[in-house]
This record gives sequence, structure tokens and C-alpha cells, in this order.
Amino acid sequence: MTAQAGPSTQHIVEKVWLSIAERRLRPGVQLKEEQLATIFNVSRAKVRQALTALERDGLVTIIPNRGAFVSKPSVEEARDVFFVRRTVERCVIERLCKSVSKADLKRLRDHVAKERVANTEDITSEIIKLSGGFHLLLAETLGSDFLFTTMRDLIARSSLITAVYRNTNRFNCGPDEHAEIVEAVAANDAEKAVHLMAHHLEHVESELDLSEIRDLSHDLRAALA
Repeated sequence: MTAQAGPSTQHIVEKVWLSIAERRLRPGVQLKEEQLATIFNVSRAKVRQALTALERDGLVTIIPNRGAFVSKPSVEEARDVFFVRRTVERCVIERLCKSVSKADLKRLRDHVAKERVANTEDITSEIIKLSGGFHLLLAETLGSDFLFTTMRDLIARSSLITAVYRNTNRFNCGPDEHAEIVEAVAANDAEKAVHLMAHHLEHVESELDLSEIRDLSHDLRAALA
């Protein structure tokens, strides 16, 4: 196989992200272009594209003349991100309760059903992807590009924070609480939906140990295996 015939840029992005989310890559570890190109059997140009995409999501920090590193969120940043999420998601929920359609509700319920399958089958990669995807879908349903891009950034950053600081191996941003939120939105009960979302985010944040960054792996090849 030639370098050009290797996996797509998106595949590299998802593989690196999953290794971070599953706590196999530690914050601060350097993501060397040459090593990544060898691991994935792709060109360094494709690796650079993947690293740029990861930087855009806040998962990687690129330092001129030094290289790319897994982002290292501080405790203060973690608290700030969840504070902003509570504010933005309250806005999303309030507006959604006024405008949600039957088609929107079907999309949301179908998404929760997929989450249940992933949790039942214990598919970690799908659990991570779908749990954050639920919150992004709420914003997408509103049709606001600003809220969608804002939530996309917040979800990427909070997922990194959760991967770094989570004090349990379980991913509990799960389908039961999401389902309750959807049904409150379906009933156009903004007060209940906002309360459920606030409780849900408090639940996620309560599982974080905002005291130190754990000693995760420095070994790129092992982490991405």
C-alpha cells in the first residue's frame, strides 16, 4: 500500500480523538508528523490536514517551530467550559421548546435509540460519539449556524476535559437523561426541559476530578493501536 492509499484524513482525526477520549493519549504529548505518517501509512501532508482539523476542535495545540501537542486544558478552563455550556444549552432548550417539529422529535428519539444500542453493546467509540452528538443535534435542530458552531466547539472541548479529568471509566452522558430531555421538549415544557438539562450537565461535571491531570500514555504507537 502506498502512502497516498492510506486512510482518510477524517479517519486519522477520529482515531487520534478516540485515543484521547479513551485516555490512551495524555495531554501535552507531542503528535509527531513523521511518526503519525508511519503509523497510518499516509503522507505527512495528510497528517498535517488531520492535525489542523484537531486544532480547530480544540483537541490539539500547534506551536510554531515546535510541533503539535494534545491540548492540556486547565482546571479553570474546565470550569469555564461547563459554565458556558450551561448558559448556551439553556438557550437552545428554551428556543427548541417553542419551535420543535414532529420531524425534529423523530430525529432526536432515533438518536437516543442509537445511544441505547451503543450502551447495551458497550461500544465505547459509539458511546462517546453519540453522547456528544445528542447535544450537537439539539443545536442543529434550531437551524442556527452560530449556535451550532458554538456548541460544536464547546462539546469538543468538554469532551477533552471529560477524557482528562473523568474519575470513572464509564461514560454517563447517556440515553436515559437524554430521553427525559427530549420528552420534556416534546411536551413544550421549557421549565422542565431546562431543569433536566441543568441537572444532566451537573451530573457530567460531578464525575470530573478537577484536581490534577492523570499520567496517561506518551507512546503514540501504543495509544493509537
